[in-house]
Amino acid sequence: MIIDLPSTTTSQLNKKLVELRERGGAVALGRVLTLVIAADDDDKLEEAIDAANEASREHPSRVIVVAKGARTAGARIDGQIRVGGDAGASEVIVLRLYGPLAAQGQSAVVPLLLPDAPIVTWWPGTGPKAPAKDPLGELAQRRITDSAAERNPIRALTTRAKSYVEGDTDLAWTRLTRWRAQLVSALDLPPYEKVQSATVTGEADSPSTELLAGWLAAYLKVPVKRVKTSSAQGIVSVTLERRSGTIELHRPDGRVGTLTQPGQPTRRIALQRRDTKDCLIEELRRLDPDEIYEASLGGLGKFAAGAAKSAAKPAAARKKATTTTPAAAAAAAGKGEA
Repeated sequence: MIIDLPSTTTSQLNKKLVELRERGGAVALGRVLTLVIAADDDDKLEEAIDAANEASREHPSRVIVVAKGARTAGARIDGQIRVGGDAGASEVIVLRLYGPLAAQGQSAVVPLLLPDAPIVTWWPGTGPKAPAKDPLGELAQRRITDSAAERNPIRALTTRAKSYVEGDTDLAWTRLTRWRAQLVSALDLPPYEKVQSATVTGEADSPSTELLAGWLAAYLKVPVKRVKTSSAQGIVSVTLERRSGTIELHRPDGRVGTLTQPGQPTRRIALQRRDTKDCLIEELRRLDPDEIYEASLGGLGKFAAGAAKSAAKPAAARKKATTTTPAAAAAAAGKGEA
């Protein structure tokens, strides 16, 4: 059920929520948190609301959407309440703020917060340079951004690394969970040797590739090279060099990865790109600071940049390129997704 309240106030919205609770049993009881979505009022807004609805099935919550409308319009709030089948396991309150009110999201949100419930703020599109200093970020215990959605993803990631505060996180980091799990599992197998160097190959503007290289640099304490490629999207491959040989995790098509290592059979692993819903669900499972993400941000400046790779070379040219690393050769073999 969707109820529109044009040119409304937060008091009228709260009164309507109480009325719905008394009339139809749509309650805010049992909600584990309040999720605030800060976005522009554009065609991508519904995608963010759909992801929040799916996430609410694991994390029942009140979802408050702060959608900034035209700044040149007259000051008003157009409200909308979604409950039942249109709100997953939550209740969704959409606030479309126009004119001077577009900059007053915090004032509009505060009267609608659940009492004594943790607050998470999520920017599904362009986010602030310092999330903890943003008015909506100041309300939250956790602040979720997505560098991949920015116009310049790498610059957005490095800027937020400088302003990092406990509670900050990024969906570009959450997309690495499966990659990190597979690499850790590979190192848990014999011969348990120390990694001597690492190479991470991926798209030039992939923030997830940057974070993966930073994670390896921060925890392995070895030389890490970050190789850029224009022949694929997102992360393409990771190689870890040890005395006994090379461990390589290569994803040529954005869906299935191949793990090869000395003394072990080659394995095919599902490494398809994670959608926003899955990443949001994972991030909402924790409200404490993510120390590993913080360390990986600190590792961003500790790896060397490799030469950018273009489209795949002809076979004859590849045979001559004896200095090409296994990861770079893998990157040139095919395209993948972030």
